[in-house]
Amino acid sequence: MSFFIPSNRERGKLKRKSNGPAGNSKNFTSKGKNKGGKYSKHDDDESIASSDEEFAEQKRRGKLEELSDESEEETAQEKRIRLQKKYLEEIEEEEKDREEFEKGAIATRLREEYLEEKGRLRKVVASSYTGHGEPIILRYKQHRESITCLCVSGDGKFLYSGSKDGTIVKWALSDRSKVKILKGKRKKDDKGIKSVSCMTVSTDDQFLVVGDKASKNVMVFSAADLTHKKDLQGHRAPISGVVFRKNTHTLYSASEDRSVKVWNLDDMAYVESLFGHQNAITSIDALSRERAITSGGHDGSIRIWKIVEESQLIFNGHGGSIDAVKLINEENFLSGGDDGQLSVWGALKKKPLCSVTEAHGKNPENGLPNWISSIATLLNTDLVASGSGNGVVRLWQCGDSFRSLNPLFDVEVKGFINSLVFTPDGNYLIAGVGKEHRLGRWWHLTEPKNSIVLIPLIHNKSK
Repeated sequence: MSFFIPSNRERGKLKRKSNGPAGNSKNFTSKGKNKGGKYSKHDDDESIASSDEEFAEQKRRGKLEELSDESEEETAQEKRIRLQKKYLEEIEEEEKDREEFEKGAIATRLREEYLEEKGRLRKVVASSYTGHGEPIILRYKQHRESITCLCVSGDGKFLYSGSKDGTIVKWALSDRSKVKILKGKRKKDDKGIKSVSCMTVSTDDQFLVVGDKASKNVMVFSAADLTHKKDLQGHRAPISGVVFRKNTHTLYSASEDRSVKVWNLDDMAYVESLFGHQNAITSIDALSRERAITSGGHDGSIRIWKIVEESQLIFNGHGGSIDAVKLINEENFLSGGDDGQLSVWGALKKKPLCSVTEAHGKNPENGLPNWISSIATLLNTDLVASGSGNGVVRLWQCGDSFRSLNPLFDVEVKGFINSLVFTPDGNYLIAGVGKEHRLGRWWHLTEPKNSIVLIPLIHNKSK
């Protein structure tokens, strides 16, 4: 609604007009009576502002005039400069609180933010990781079946775990305690999730989204207390992956129905569907750009979906089902599958930049490569990790320009490594372990326990 504020001269005219030619009222006495001493009906509907009220009104209008003048005087360019200065001041305050504050810290941070936005940020940190501490085991008796997925809150304080029995547990990483538990559906009449296939948490830690393999629904919960908010319906087959676009409430969901759906959780509304895969989608990931990346299982392809351009990039290079894909930055990503191959890709090339065949060795029982069941990347760095069912979690360093993949060290963890995730600070690698593979029940190991393993990583932060 548009409005204007009259000038002092115009306000004077209006005032004189309302009070009569002489600037005072001859028709009303101080008691509100007319000349005959009687009240009129018109008098009841009129109100005369006191001197205090007039002063307050003038003061209020004066302030509005000042604000209006300021907004008119400040051009778009000046506003942009003012906001940029404010942002720099905020960064300076944050950096001053850190022990490693240096004169170049602000410039370094701005450069990193620019490179991250362009998808070219690559911090060389893998060489500083020299080993690991004693793994910490987290168990919960209600996780009666294999852990299938993990996710860490944006601030790195909380961990969420889901299992095939439908149970979700929220953990506090500071003291490894259970904060909240949402039990799975056991009986037909019970409410809840029957089998958790995937989960993700929004960057601002407002929403926790879970894929229910049995109901084919995308289920939205409050990340704080795990209260149920909404079921997003539309997929025609089990949900295989969910991910938020970074710093937004835009959600991407993938399904075995071979489609990707886009949702807006601010309105809890469906946006659009994306089609192209020829087989069940096995995983999905996204960062800041309006893009999502998916692996198509047995169709042997990885696809980058350009949402705005309504187009897709197709990548081929595995010899079997591609079961996992994970972005390293906006331009590079990691993939693994049942052919035992671990590959690093660039968005500008249709074939892998580098690959390691039999990355986790061979299965002694059948002589076939051990499947890559999970992968993780420390965002915008050269450190990645992979898991299988051969009893080890392996950490790798991506070489120059991501054209090589070199092993760093192994961590012994028995069982199927169904999920891997780094904490944002890079101090821990967390593994979700199960007796069975997350995608099926081809094998059942008796010795391992369904558990969560926190692996403390030893690294020199000064490097």
